[in-house]
Amino acid sequence: LTGIIWSNLAMAVVPAAVAQGKFYLSPNAGPSPLAGAGCDKNYFNVAWQNDNLHEAAGAYANSAGYKNSFMLAPNYPAGTDAITGYKRFYTGAAAGEVYTQLGQTDYAAEIAQIRASGADSVFFFLPGGMGIAFMKQYAESGVDIPLVGPAFSFDQNILQAVGDAALGVHNTSQWNKDLDNPANKAFVEAFQAEYGRLPSLYASQGFDTANLLLSAKAKADVGDQDAFRAALEAADFASTRGDFKFGPNHHPIQDIYVREVVKEGDVYTNKVVGVALEDRGDAYAEECKM
Repeated sequence: LTGIIWSNLAMAVVPAAVAQGKFYLSPNAGPSPLAGAGCDKNYFNVAWQNDNLHEAAGAYANSAGYKNSFMLAPNYPAGTDAITGYKRFYTGAAAGEVYTQLGQTDYAAEIAQIRASGADSVFFFLPGGMGIAFMKQYAESGVDIPLVGPAFSFDQNILQAVGDAALGVHNTSQWNKDLDNPANKAFVEAFQAEYGRLPSLYASQGFDTANLLLSAKAKADVGDQDAFRAALEAADFASTRGDFKFGPNHHPIQDIYVREVVKEGDVYTNKVVGVALEDRGDAYAEECKM
């Protein structure tokens, strides 16, 4: 099984699937319980553990000299993981910490809080339509406190909807279209040729998940669970991220990059400007007993 994006849905589906002896390959959601005490030998996350990109944002905030961050995320498992991850690496003070409703689209109250908070930076995790709404309203408000966040609010598709309001914002990701490796170059070129647009972060994760599955199927029959599991653990495929390996809890160990939103011609996109964390696993692997 594979395919779930949202962490609250993954928490409902994955434990039941692995309890029935099924393999589950996550192309996105990586809630902390499934990386720690709730890990399972048949569960693999090909994207990241939820905290990772937020940890990298915290590390970037330190390097940028931010000392007083306002933190904002939706009230669901990935939202709490987001702020937990940010605070794990960010060493400054908290100007505010607010959990919004999942699916919220009006952020007037939160932006007013940010304006009055004395913050020197804003960390936010608001994926999908939530992020589009927030960034547009933030730009219209005239508040000029720098934004920092994970890739989910600066995905290729979201940027086209947000436009100039996102330019110059730094965000963190384990992937970008300009990572210099043969697999990524071929993936980006093939995606553009097929769909006429740049691939998103989610497309890269889906592509890697499919290639991991194909690499395991080439080595072992899924009916031989031990052999198939070993083939998955080997991760013998060419990832769009370059070097790829699993940690002991079947979550990636990988570099997390700092990206900047830019405009290339008429297209809003990201470019890599640094590395926030090298060979980062996750904070929960020690709790995982397989």
